[in-house]
Amino acid sequence: MNNAFQRHRRLRRTASMRSLVRETFLRKEDMIYPLFIVEGEGVKEEVSSMPGVFHYSLDRLHEELDEITGVGLQSVIVFGVPKHKDERGTSAYEANGIVQRSIAFIKENGPSLTVIADTCLCQYTDHGHCGVIHEGDVLNDQSLELLTQTAISQARAGADIIAPSNMMDGFVAAIRAGLDEAGFEDIPIMSYAVKYASSFYGPFRDAAHSSPQFGDRKTYQMDPSNRLEAIREAQSDYEEGADFLMVKPALAYLDILRELKDRFPLPLVAYNVSGEYSMIKAASQNGWIDEKEIVLEKLTGMKRAGADLIITYFAKDAARYIDER
Repeated sequence: MNNAFQRHRRLRRTASMRSLVRETFLRKEDMIYPLFIVEGEGVKEEVSSMPGVFHYSLDRLHEELDEITGVGLQSVIVFGVPKHKDERGTSAYEANGIVQRSIAFIKENGPSLTVIADTCLCQYTDHGHCGVIHEGDVLNDQSLELLTQTAISQARAGADIIAPSNMMDGFVAAIRAGLDEAGFEDIPIMSYAVKYASSFYGPFRDAAHSSPQFGDRKTYQMDPSNRLEAIREAQSDYEEGADFLMVKPALAYLDILRELKDRFPLPLVAYNVSGEYSMIKAASQNGWIDEKEIVLEKLTGMKRAGADLIITYFAKDAARYIDER
């Protein structure tokens, strides 16, 4: 027998052997669960394009919080769906806005949870864009002023982490300066540093009621073809004081996750977005895939690519799968 080749299968012979040499692990602590909070009372309504994901009104949110903490998750990210929208997204930064009230509610009723506030304007503007519009263009610097107001209002409501997702140039610097001036020096920024103009966002826009009413977001979100631009974007946010860096979406951009992990000494977040979620749910409902194994494989792949944390609509399911294992 020729023994000149390596016998790699020696380390795969049994389940215990494979466990012994496993390199990448998915933990409940690694996952962040998104919440969609709406105005009104008595609302628990499934998002039509996202099976298993619901809109909740505040009076029923405790049901979701009990489930989240019951499966052992420790972090949530909050998205608000307001009744009132206008051209400047004023309900995004009102002291009594839906996100501000939601943050306060979660801090009171789920005190063990880390609460992350998505900081953007698109859900709150009547045009659906992430900033101030003038003659069809999204104005960068004027938008920064409103985004900073939003971040401060979220910190005042009790947010543990501010997560700006707007992709305006200089948003980390502006929000960091605003938080510090308002006395929130200890509140970290989880920057959506690399956010592509992706086709994977469709179900989220259904859930958040945030589709742009004209044009698209390609002038401020990134071209999916670009890698070096992603490094420049992340470098800017790192230098401006971001505490976390994020790549969104995750599945089609695992190479970007690895690039950022190798280059920047910050916790790295992958956003496993709505389209990635809904495709698996649809295939599972048709009996085409084993949902549990696909979900665990996909999330583990994101960890292996470099993600320290994963925002995912599968978080509750994955937490249960981890317990079963």
